[in-house]
Amino acid sequence: MPGREVLPSTLQRSPQKAQDTWAKTHDSAVETYGEGQRSHRTAFAALKHSFEKIGDHWEPKGRKGPSDEQAAGGGPARRAPTAGGVDANAPKGHLMEVAKRLEVPGRSRMTKAELVNAIQKVNNRKTGTARGREKETRGREKEKSRRRG
Repeated sequence: MPGREVLPSTLQRSPQKAQDTWAKTHDSAVETYGEGQRSHRTAFAALKHSFEKIGDHWEPKGRKGPSDEQAAGGGPARRAPTAGGVDANAPKGHLMEVAKRLEVPGRSRMTKAELVNAIQKVNNRKTGTARGREKETRGREKEKSRRRG
């Protein structure tokens, strides 16, 4: 299935460049590995070299390169924890700025690892909330269509 048809919702709310990066890599990975998790992981690994997840969408990073240990190594046999799109390799100052934008409480006393975890939790929460709103909207549209039908 073409990447544009399976574009994750976080990417649908992201810049066109992020969508293009993910879709192009996904399509290439499908040709190599077939449809499935491996193609999605490959696409996200490529995305994480230029973008980081902020809240419920992806934004360009200030520098290019892997965002965490897993993105740096890759490969199907190698499994390392990911930071869920948070640029764990960014300087602590950048992570503090992101945490401030996301209104992470207690950020001034956090270590770099704690900031990464806290940002990841807020990102997951915001993504879940956004997906819930999308489901509500689709549900209302289906109900309106059913009433008209």
